[in-house]
Amino acid sequence: MPIPKLDNETILLAFAAVTGLAVLLQTIILLVISLAVRKALGNLRQELEQLRSSVMPVIYDTRDLVANTQGNLANMQTFLAEAQAFLGSTQAFFTRVGPKVELATNNVAQITGTLRAQTAELQAEAQELIERVQRQSKRVDGMTTEFLDTVDRAGSFVSYSVGKPVQQISRVLRSAKAIVDSLRGARA
Repeated sequence: MPIPKLDNETILLAFAAVTGLAVLLQTIILLVISLAVRKALGNLRQELEQLRSSVMPVIYDTRDLVANTQGNLANMQTFLAEAQAFLGSTQAFFTRVGPKVELATNNVAQITGTLRAQTAELQAEAQELIERVQRQSKRVDGMTTEFLDTVDRAGSFVSYSVGKPVQQISRVLRSAKAIVDSLRGARA
């Protein structure tokens, strides 16, 4: 079994294929990262909705309490106690949610940095691939032009080589016909 010859064209084609696969792999990785960011943002929205659902009733209750207790000092003390409880629960909520928000922010920043780096890498790879393709197209164009010029020269040579003897044979046959016609004419 013969060993395939590894010339520059084969090697460049292999490199182009590997580069294309690398670009495809990077695209898949970027898509996965994008989906992870989208999921993280969804979780963050859900946490904010939970915050809203737990804070808004307290705000509404506080507003109702203020409306009901205007002018009543005893009710104001109750309001202050409830407000203090509300502030305590709000502080506890922020204490619980704060690290998650900070972690999500850090994750988004890291993902953004990674996306920027991979985008720059992808652009560099794409530019290199485009340059390689352009060089190969110029090379193929030169080879095709050279081949067609050679075919044209070969056709001219064959036309000249075959056409010249055919013209000579044609002249000889016309001469022979003229002689035969003149001999027939002399007999008549």
